[in-house]
Amino acid sequence: MSAASRTLPQPGSMGAWIMATRPPTLAAAFVPVAVGTAVAALEGGVRWLPALAALAGALLLQIGANFANDVFDFEKGTDDDDRLGPTRAAQAGLLTGAQLKQGMAVAFLLATLSGVYLTWVAGWAIIAIGVASILSAIAYTGGPYPLGYHGLGDVFVMIFFGFVAVGGTAFVQLGAVPLSSMIAALPVGALATAILVVNNVRDRHGDAQTGKRTLAVRWGKRGGLIEYALCLALAYGAPVALAVLEHAPTVAAPLLTLPIGVGLWRRLATDEGRALNPVLAQTARLLVLHGVLFTAGIAAARALTWP
Repeated sequence: MSAASRTLPQPGSMGAWIMATRPPTLAAAFVPVAVGTAVAALEGGVRWLPALAALAGALLLQIGANFANDVFDFEKGTDDDDRLGPTRAAQAGLLTGAQLKQGMAVAFLLATLSGVYLTWVAGWAIIAIGVASILSAIAYTGGPYPLGYHGLGDVFVMIFFGFVAVGGTAFVQLGAVPLSSMIAALPVGALATAILVVNNVRDRHGDAQTGKRTLAVRWGKRGGLIEYALCLALAYGAPVALAVLEHAPTVAAPLLTLPIGVGLWRRLATDEGRALNPVLAQTARLLVLHGVLFTAGIAAARALTWP
């Protein structure tokens, strides 16, 4: 037995379920809610209970999507013993496909309960957002036309982790979707997409063999590098644009992380295979750090203006 296998949790244990939730990915659900709430503060309409309900719903949707991705990728043969990324529960035999599908159903049911409250608070539009989010989370790797297998995963992430999550969080607190929330959604969605880009560049050779036609498979590593650079351009250009629009320099605080982003792009350009796993993890950390600075900068914008 290898050292790696000895560190795995017991099949069916709580540790196996926790691993299947993919805790490092949950930042992609937390950051857009934090940024959307900061936008609500900027617009003068923070409501904490809807914000917390939006956070609960976002986290549960992310967990449900992770369970779906785990089981459907395994069933399609994408996750096997040659997997380059972190161990997956179905692939390692820690949870069965049936267990993961049950967990997915429970996560989406609990997310729906948050949605019921948010519908009462903000109106029937929340139902459309919730249904679209659940269907897209399943369709990302499941169903007859899995989005991630046809090069549409990047679009999915940009829309749902950016515009829907940030704009939806602002909406449940303000009753409207201000322009500032759409601008603020750009860097959040872009960095969430950048995480996917690293994943797809790392896995492009194996994905090509299993018929998973991601953009990295279609465009090659050069295309992935261009896409990652575009994500960084949005991540740093949008805060500057919003800072100018709101006459508040604090909104541009995420620029402090620009050297980190450039360094990660360089590593993406030079590393291959499992060597990209740290780049993947550090891109997720960049999303968190950028999001914290962006949230704080937007929240401070009402008090500080250009000299």
